[in-house]
Amino acid sequence: MNYPAYFVAFDLGATSGRTILATLHENGKMDTEEINRFPNAIINVNGISHWNIYSLFESIKQGMKLVAERGINPVSMAVDTWGVDIAAIASDGQLIGLPVAYRDSRFNSDNTDSYFAKAMSSEDLYARTGIQTLNFNTVFQLHALRDTFALLNSARIGFIPDVLSYLLSGKLITEYTIASTGALLNPHTGEFDIDVLDSVGIAKDKFGEIVKPGTVIGTLRPELQNETGLGAVPIVAVGGHDTASAVAAIPAEGRDWAFLSSGTWSLMGIENDKPVVTEDSRRHNMTNEGGIENTIRLLKNITGMWVLEECLKRWKAKGINYSYPELVEMASKAEPFKSFIDPDDTCFVAPADMPKTICEYCEKTGQPVPADDSAIVRCIFESLAMKYRYVLSLFKEVASNPINRLNVIGGGSRNELLNTLTASAINLPVVAGPVEGTAFGNILVQAKAAGYVDSLDSLREVVRKNVPTKTYLPANPEAWDEPYSRFLSIINK
Repeated sequence: MNYPAYFVAFDLGATSGRTILATLHENGKMDTEEINRFPNAIINVNGISHWNIYSLFESIKQGMKLVAERGINPVSMAVDTWGVDIAAIASDGQLIGLPVAYRDSRFNSDNTDSYFAKAMSSEDLYARTGIQTLNFNTVFQLHALRDTFALLNSARIGFIPDVLSYLLSGKLITEYTIASTGALLNPHTGEFDIDVLDSVGIAKDKFGEIVKPGTVIGTLRPELQNETGLGAVPIVAVGGHDTASAVAAIPAEGRDWAFLSSGTWSLMGIENDKPVVTEDSRRHNMTNEGGIENTIRLLKNITGMWVLEECLKRWKAKGINYSYPELVEMASKAEPFKSFIDPDDTCFVAPADMPKTICEYCEKTGQPVPADDSAIVRCIFESLAMKYRYVLSLFKEVASNPINRLNVIGGGSRNELLNTLTASAINLPVVAGPVEGTAFGNILVQAKAAGYVDSLDSLREVVRKNVPTKTYLPANPEAWDEPYSRFLSIINK
């Protein structure tokens, strides 16, 4: 193998994207650098919510040009993005308009109910796909868009990271992990469920061949080589779904752990060899998504820091700007275990006044109403820790291995107060880091494709060598037991 080896990751989220250049050294040391960062926002055109994929592509090209200016020709490049969304491609190979975003108003409960009533029951859909019901799942998008110009005139359909890879390479594939987010695949075989596709009137051959992470799709188009100054760089299918890439980069050994991808929204889950598709998993809204090396990520969505972020917006509108250290001090001084909320209650989805809504929830559930902002902050942090304990208990029921620690990745891994409370609430160590798990996973799956690492375990070993983590141990976990019982009664579990 040739060292140093350079890899480029295009890591796109729902609000921003960036180009990451990684340098892998022979001793296993890996350096990463952000080459460019660019905005990504939903744009409204004639009342329809779209992604500006052309703007994203231009930003990706700018990242490639900046890499080329350094005299670097990478070993490979790869794209990861958010899940479920798709784009249509015409018979001449051109995109048909802008992709519709998952937040478009057509992807709502009415469409979901219509789909269930006329095409397939929610129970049957779950049994076939193992994917929780979310109104914006790809299957419901296809149903809602079935009579649109884009779908009616499409020759091919691709998920967003696959379409961006197509624009780079000229070859359209369907990467397994991103396709698994859409409630279209059989979780046991990893192939499209034909009956599900038939129910929304989509032929299987409109999608590219399903490939696993680590597959080389092709090389950079000649015209892009000329435009960017790069050579015939291989384009690799990695964990196209950003969470799949992030979980691949968890610096853990064995399987005796759960993970929490923590941020504005959170995902808690475990890594399995086989899907869990049962009545209990359906009732608890657990979802089975594809991972690296044929693993299954059994997940459950949890509202994360959204509730606090909305409170901060409201307080800021009143001229009060709390810093994070101030929030920690406020929560630390407030009386513990006074009031709790269910962060996933529908009343917290998009209220006009989040602090007021929290107080109203507490009053409605017969609890003390938070007396001030400090009490509200304490309520939010403790409620999140309680909800993590509850969801973790569900995974303990279905896990084939014991769960002895919780790995927290993403931006929330830097939240020391929440990590401390969570460790005590769940009575397990919480291992925090990495923050940039998605980019690490993208890069190291590329490295695996090129032969620099040989397995998921060795990939994670590279992460352990390069990413510092911090472990939070439980402190007086018994003190959480009685409040947890109250929390369960409050959320009616």
